[in-house]
Amino acid sequence: MADKVKSKRIRPSSGISRRRALAGLGAAAAGGAALSALPGFVRYAQAQSSAPIKIGFQVHRTGIGAAYGRWYARTTQAATQVINEAGGINGRPVEIIAEDDGTDPKRGAEVIEKFATQHGADVAYGTLFSHVVIGSAPRAGELKIPYFVVSEGHHVASGMLNRYTLQPGITDVKSQVQSMAPWVASNLGKKVTMIYPDFAFGHNHRDYFSAAMAAQGGEVIGKIAIPPTESSYFKYFPKIPRGTEVLYHVMVGPGVLTFVKEMGEFFGAKGPRIFGFIDSLEAVNIASPGLEFLEGSYFWEGHPRHAQASSGKFDAFYRAKVGVDANGASLDDPKDIATYSHMFGCWETLHTIKRGMESAGYRGPGDRAKLIEAVEDIKAMEESQAHPQGAKIFNGKTHQVFGHQFISQVGGGKLNVVHKTAIEEGFYKDEVDYTKQPL
Repeated sequence: MADKVKSKRIRPSSGISRRRALAGLGAAAAGGAALSALPGFVRYAQAQSSAPIKIGFQVHRTGIGAAYGRWYARTTQAATQVINEAGGINGRPVEIIAEDDGTDPKRGAEVIEKFATQHGADVAYGTLFSHVVIGSAPRAGELKIPYFVVSEGHHVASGMLNRYTLQPGITDVKSQVQSMAPWVASNLGKKVTMIYPDFAFGHNHRDYFSAAMAAQGGEVIGKIAIPPTESSYFKYFPKIPRGTEVLYHVMVGPGVLTFVKEMGEFFGAKGPRIFGFIDSLEAVNIASPGLEFLEGSYFWEGHPRHAQASSGKFDAFYRAKVGVDANGASLDDPKDIATYSHMFGCWETLHTIKRGMESAGYRGPGDRAKLIEAVEDIKAMEESQAHPQGAKIFNGKTHQVFGHQFISQVGGGKLNVVHKTAIEEGFYKDEVDYTKQPL
């Protein structure tokens, strides 16, 4: 059965206790009309006559994406609460309907169909793992239900999907690696060996980072693909070619801590320079025993896990609402590390859906085409409460957003930002124009 996140449910991430919330609701009932006249009081303009906006949340609750799915769900709940407290969308509350896709492509397509045919969802949203997006998007196109993914893969902007699939809340791998390759080549080395997961996301890294390094006069001299279900990695490290100056790693799934620990045991202090995507340590404490060898190494981050001096008020607001401390851990449990470099995409995508629906005057599934067109018309996204990761530029033709990337160095058990790319560094030539496809 689907989980329904009601618009007025109070959650731990809000920082408000159930007792305080009930007391507040009681006071509101007693205050009646007088309370509604106070500044800042929110009421839904059409709440009694209009059904909620239903957003079908395709969540990796189980499977290799479960750690991400849990934090995607927490971020989704927090963003929904913020949106509803501000009046919802077009005066209507937002209701999240969550379905577990098992991080499985076939099941993902089935979930999309359930949203459209059983739950009456207005849009589908949330998917991370690229193989699930690729397996689900065709069904979304057939059913003509807008499908907002939070994935990073280049599959949207490459043109392999359809007009009903959009990625407006998080940048893609091609943009990320193109932005950072100049810094890697100039500061770490030009002969690189890559270790990556053997599915679409990893293949994106392999192909686009290889091209980006070649543009910098560098070369990827080793490419080591690892099955995503692998549990031990020692056998792969001897395959790293001699002459490797930079070891580029990006791993995902439940075995990531084992991967980085075994990498440290294999190399000790004598290995090549290490540049990793934080995917290899998402949901893992950087100060965990066995990770000491990472001191001085570098990571890509989409959104810096550890609060920086430059983080600002919008990041602070977002952290508080999601329930994450300055170290990227849950306020409820310091051992529970967030997938901070990715989950902001859920927050920002939901706010983009709100922006698109309000621009389109969205009233129901009959306005889905108008919603797609309204989102395609979006260009600038300013750093704000809705976009705490930073400013972005959306390309309506390719359905892909572009933003800043961060390179952080491990020091003293923290990730310290040493480089921030410009948005324009991630631009590449359009490979598709979805606006020419029929709706």
